[in-house]
Amino acid sequence: MVHTITRTRDELVKLGHQVTVIGPDRFRNVPCPTYPEIRLALFPGRRLRRLLEEAKPDAIHISTEGPLGLSARRWCLKNNFPFTTTFHTQFPEYVKLRSRIPLFLTYRMMRWFHDPATTLMVATPTLRRRLENRGFSNLGIWSRGVDTELFRPQEKNAFDLPRPIFLYMGRVAIEKNIEAFLKLDLPGSKVVVGGGPDLEMLRKRYPGTHFTGYKTGEDLARHVAAGDVFVFPSLTETFGLVIIEALACGLPVAAFPVQGPIDIVENGVTGWLDEDLRAAALKAVDIDPDRCRRQALQYTWDACTRQFLAHIEASSELTAGAGGIAATAARSAGAR
Repeated sequence: MVHTITRTRDELVKLGHQVTVIGPDRFRNVPCPTYPEIRLALFPGRRLRRLLEEAKPDAIHISTEGPLGLSARRWCLKNNFPFTTTFHTQFPEYVKLRSRIPLFLTYRMMRWFHDPATTLMVATPTLRRRLENRGFSNLGIWSRGVDTELFRPQEKNAFDLPRPIFLYMGRVAIEKNIEAFLKLDLPGSKVVVGGGPDLEMLRKRYPGTHFTGYKTGEDLARHVAAGDVFVFPSLTETFGLVIIEALACGLPVAAFPVQGPIDIVENGVTGWLDEDLRAAALKAVDIDPDRCRRQALQYTWDACTRQFLAHIEASSELTAGAGGIAATAARSAGAR
């Protein structure tokens, strides 16, 4: 999510817009319970109000449902200021995994949060249909992009391990269903690239798997490109940005036939989708890497940013019509 926001901001700036990102780093904050890598702003309302009034935005996009998002939503409704939101994460499913709170209660809260938005942006048609079935409205597509100059085929020299190398990249957390991959009986080697709250626990539980820890930038891309098959075991993705990053490196994808993979992977051409993840991984070994790379080239940050901008501009027109703050200035502001 953070990567998507950062890249979208950069693309908007290239298009001539002024963007203000208001994150928890601007406030007193605490770690999220059970997920300390996520920071939650403490009582952000008064300062957030001042920041928004200083920014004089034409449009406000609320990116998460946390304390900052709630405060921004409250400010927008109080001031009759139209705003857009995003369904970045299957938050209800994650909450259920960590707390056993029933899905219907969390989805009720999510509908309450997003219903006032002029557009609730979602990454895939599958997610759009699922949310429509749960009573969400005003849904619009905002896809994702990949840096194909960073994520590219390279020499496979990052690992001195038996091949084929079956690789997972991403957050090492319970909601990613990583153990479904780690339990597989596969030839060669299994590699996990990334950090997260469950890293040390999984290292101890699966000593035969190579865990690299957290990687970024060129080092991350080099490690991903050194794999042979990208195994994506998650069942709860809204998109799966790491899928197109792996494809851009020439890695075929093995995944379950669920939301995210079914919207990206061309089954039998750029990967295999199967309820039997082991069978999918073994079949994916024979996929042509060049086909994977060509598919990834279709996902550009410019294209998805223009999708985002179209939703923002529609909201800005409503702001101007309602006499919103600085209605004729050429500026955008984001709050999360």
